[in-house]
Amino acid sequence: MSAEVGEQTALGRETRFSSALILTVFWVLPIALLVMSAMKTPIEFSSTSTLTPPSSFNLFDNIARAWAKGMASGFVNSAIYGVVASLIAVILSAMAAYGIVRLRIPQGMFWFLLIYSGTIFPFQMYLIPLFNFYLDTGLYDTRLGVIAFYVAITIPFCVFVMRGFFLTVPWQVQEAAALDGANSWATFWRIMMPMAKAPLILLVLIQFTWIWNDLLFGLVLTKSESVRPIMVALAGMQGVYGASDGPSVIAATLVGSAPTLILFLVLQRYFVRGLTLGMGER
Repeated sequence: MSAEVGEQTALGRETRFSSALILTVFWVLPIALLVMSAMKTPIEFSSTSTLTPPSSFNLFDNIARAWAKGMASGFVNSAIYGVVASLIAVILSAMAAYGIVRLRIPQGMFWFLLIYSGTIFPFQMYLIPLFNFYLDTGLYDTRLGVIAFYVAITIPFCVFVMRGFFLTVPWQVQEAAALDGANSWATFWRIMMPMAKAPLILLVLIQFTWIWNDLLFGLVLTKSESVRPIMVALAGMQGVYGASDGPSVIAATLVGSAPTLILFLVLQRYFVRGLTLGMGER
C-alpha cells in the first residue's frame, strides 16, 4: 500500500512539473521572440522569419533609435503622470476614507457612494464632455490637465479600498491615541498611515500601472510630443516607423513595458499584504 501511495505521489509531482514546464514555455516563447526581433537590424527584420535568431546583438542600438524618435519624452511624461497622480490620488483617498469611517462625518455613506459612483459609468462616456471642458478651460494638452484627470479618475477605487481597510482597524487604537493627546490629524498621519502601508503601496502599484498603460485618455487629452504619455508615443511610432524600422518599435515596446514589471517585482512583498487590506500583519 505504501509503495502504491509513493508511486501515485511521484506521478503527481511529475504531472505537475510537466504542466508547469509547458505553461512556462508558452509564456516565455512570445517574449523570447519579441526580444529576438528587437535585436535584429531593420533589413534583417524584414527579410527573415520571426523564428530566425538575430545574426548580431543590436538591441541597444534599436533602443537608442527609438529613444531619439520620440520615446524619451513619452517615457518621462508617463513617469511623471504615474508617480505624481497615483501618490496624490492615494493620499487624498486615504484622507476621505479616514473621514468617512473613523471620524464618522454626517452622511458618511452618502459621501462614499457619491465618490464611488465615479466607477459606475464606462470611461468612454467621459470623453466628449471632458474634451470640451479641457478646451474651454485651457487644460487641453497640458501636463497639469493630464495629472488632474488621472487623480480624479483613480480616486473612487482608492477610496473603496481604503474604506475597507479603515473598517478593520480596532477602535481601541484610535481611543488610545486620543488618550495620549493625539488629535484626529496626528492619529491619521502617525498611526493610521503607517498601519495602512501595505494597502497604500498596493494602490500606488495598481494606479501607476493603469496610468502607465493608458492609451485612450492620453490620446484624447494630448497632442504635442512634449505632453503625450508613453503609450501614445508608442502608437505613433508604430504608425510612422512600423514598416521601415520594426526592431526599434519592438525595442521601444519592451522598454515601455519594463517600469511596471520592475515596480511589481520590487513591491511584490506588499502585494499579497495589500490584498488582505493589512489584516494579517500590523
